[in-house]
Amino acid sequence: MNVAVMKTKAEQAISENFEAVAEKLPGSEAVKARRAEAIGAFSGLGLPHRRIEEWKYTDIRANVKEIFPSAIHDAARITIAELIVALGPLAHVDAHRIVFVNGHHRFELGDLANAEGFKVAALGEILASASEDVSAALATTPEGGDAVEALNTAFMTDGAVVTVAEGVTVAKPLMIVFVRAGAHAHSVTVRNSLMVGKNASADVIEAHVVLPGASADAQLNTLTEVTVAKGAMLIHAKVAVDDGKALHLSNCDVTLDADATYRSFQFSTGLGLARNGLNVIFEGEGSKIDLSGAYLARHSEHIDTTLVVDHAVPRCESRELFKGVLDGHGRGVFQGKIIVRPDAQKTDGKQMSQALMLSEDAEFDSKPELEIYADDVVCGHGTTVAELDADLLFYCRSRGIPEKEARALMIESFIGEAIEKVDNEQLRDALAAYAMQWLGRSVRG
Repeated sequence: MNVAVMKTKAEQAISENFEAVAEKLPGSEAVKARRAEAIGAFSGLGLPHRRIEEWKYTDIRANVKEIFPSAIHDAARITIAELIVALGPLAHVDAHRIVFVNGHHRFELGDLANAEGFKVAALGEILASASEDVSAALATTPEGGDAVEALNTAFMTDGAVVTVAEGVTVAKPLMIVFVRAGAHAHSVTVRNSLMVGKNASADVIEAHVVLPGASADAQLNTLTEVTVAKGAMLIHAKVAVDDGKALHLSNCDVTLDADATYRSFQFSTGLGLARNGLNVIFEGEGSKIDLSGAYLARHSEHIDTTLVVDHAVPRCESRELFKGVLDGHGRGVFQGKIIVRPDAQKTDGKQMSQALMLSEDAEFDSKPELEIYADDVVCGHGTTVAELDADLLFYCRSRGIPEKEARALMIESFIGEAIEKVDNEQLRDALAAYAMQWLGRSVRG
């Protein structure tokens, strides 16, 4: 007997939205076929919910009641001055820029004239004009049956396609900027491709920001696909800052060849409901990754960091450190899985997640996992949850430091350990500035 699965109002709206915009989305016939396959896959999966193990703490089906219209042609007209305002502290980071507003490339806001070492193109233009084979490859749905990634394939409008040629060392970072603007609630779907050639080295910053005055209601689905070739290195930072109501669904899929290095940092604050997925697979021996991040949540904000590190080959190293500060009814989720395959001997993997609770109403859920099928490995994981140290707070006050300032110093020290892992000094200062802004609104005297 076949049992029909009832679709929620939001799931029905997604299918109806796709039918309404399918012909307006960029792409060749091959891309349109990929989109149709992807929306079909989503129809079979539905929105992720708590009965799916990896989504047990972040039930999208229960929390998303409404789907906003796709921002197909809603490339709000903003000026350079407004872009600088939206970037805030990030505006002080010296970097080449490619800019997208509401999911659409805005050439005049970018700065790629002297971006030596980077080959940068807009995905929307490639999908619309490139050969069938190239555009179809960029529109492929990643394997794994992930509904969010299927939706990304179905609805993606634009994004950055970045290539660093073999042997090239790029001196100046590239910043991929996604700006949310406009008074109307909308959904935005973007995809990036970062490819670093053999023995090359690059630094990429992915920034998701909001223009003051934009609608508080928004839904973002972003996917970044990363390929690091043999002997290459990529430093990749993702910064997402919003006003406290947006839905932010993000995936980053990373593949490393032999002796490659990938260093990642994720910073999230002001996101109403966020899911940051990070999936890494080692395909070549001797590779290294360092995944770290910091998140700040207050009120009823919910930030989920879920990562899977797949040691599929021998002699690879992985390090993970994520720190969160939770105030009010803020909720943090960390799920970290390290898989060591049977042939992945000499694996070295370590993982740590830590949360600082500023309120009795805050919540932190942590699920570290090790799946080890090899015997010659060094692996470990840990999780800590704590509130501010009362003795240390008393010590600071006894030395004449006001309580509010003492609390801020202690929180800054806690989150600063993660931020210090950022290599770029200007970016590190920008993230510290965001943290201090948040502390100014969250630390109570």
